[in-house]
Amino acid sequence: MMHLADYPQRRYNPLAGEWVLVSPHRTKRPWQGQVEKPTIDKLPEYDETCYLCPGNERAGGVKNPKYDGVFTFPNDFAALLPEAPEESMNEANGLFQAVTERGRCEVLCFSPRHDLTLPRMDLASIEKVVRVWQEKYRTLGSDPHISYVQIFENRGSVMGCSNPHPHGQIWATEHLPDLPAKEDSRQRLYKKEHGSCLLCDYVQQELKKNERIIFQNDSFVALVPFWAVWPYEVMILPKRHFASIDQMTDKEVSDFADALKRMGTRFDNLFLTSFPYSMGFHQKPTKPVQDTEGDAAWHFHVHYFPPLLRSATVRKFMVGFELLAMPQRDITPESAAERLRSLSEVHYMEQQQ
Repeated sequence: MMHLADYPQRRYNPLAGEWVLVSPHRTKRPWQGQVEKPTIDKLPEYDETCYLCPGNERAGGVKNPKYDGVFTFPNDFAALLPEAPEESMNEANGLFQAVTERGRCEVLCFSPRHDLTLPRMDLASIEKVVRVWQEKYRTLGSDPHISYVQIFENRGSVMGCSNPHPHGQIWATEHLPDLPAKEDSRQRLYKKEHGSCLLCDYVQQELKKNERIIFQNDSFVALVPFWAVWPYEVMILPKRHFASIDQMTDKEVSDFADALKRMGTRFDNLFLTSFPYSMGFHQKPTKPVQDTEGDAAWHFHVHYFPPLLRSATVRKFMVGFELLAMPQRDITPESAAERLRSLSEVHYMEQQQ
């Protein structure tokens, strides 16, 4: 293990069956770049031009109710439609294949306030968001045409988010998407070969090593995975085995809200900015893919994929070797975890007040 700290190496991701190239000799510790004063975005609590604020008009003339909590609605520009006809094509020995995909896309506003993000909301309000996520997983997943419910948040314009109002999305698909399908296959294979849950075993080993742990509470642990691709990639994993968000206990709902708030605050404090990322949950398909062993193999977890590298304005891009061959990183997961672990859990904007 001594040489792994000094020389190029490949690290294996057992959850996806893929490798990442790590080059720790290029930088032993993350360079933080120039430390600048934070640019505090003083957004109003209500924006009359925002199509997500309470009472405002959305595309096509649909008007939002004057909601005072969590608000969900069908996406006005949905990527999936529930009415798609069942059609397919398979031509030229499988070189041209297509099949229609039915599904639903919904938007979930976390708060009526335009100026809040998840880490700046109070715990009770975040718990309400978690409860709605649970409900949407159950109700969308009960549709006989839906096999998977993907809950996610794109935060920041760099991640394609066109509106700063705090919100996420839920896409429910007829077929199992590629990345959850990989995780489904790998977790089932591990369960078959070892008789235990892949991520249960992984969490226990990470807790023992304590090299990549950022923080933990009674129910969840936040860590930089051993196989992380993005510089400050993070996973939140439950300590208890359960397969989907609707299987959380009341205590776990509270602890999950706590973990989301603490992780989001640390991200914002890293470069003193509203930290961009794509964050989402991976959990068991709502319809069995192969058999009914999904609960035993699947372990609910959260992925954060942030693009920032050295500062609020220096991003990591997947180019060259990474696009053509395999992912690569210089900052080791261990040093990234150390940096995130050292940060305050008091939001930088609160520190300015």
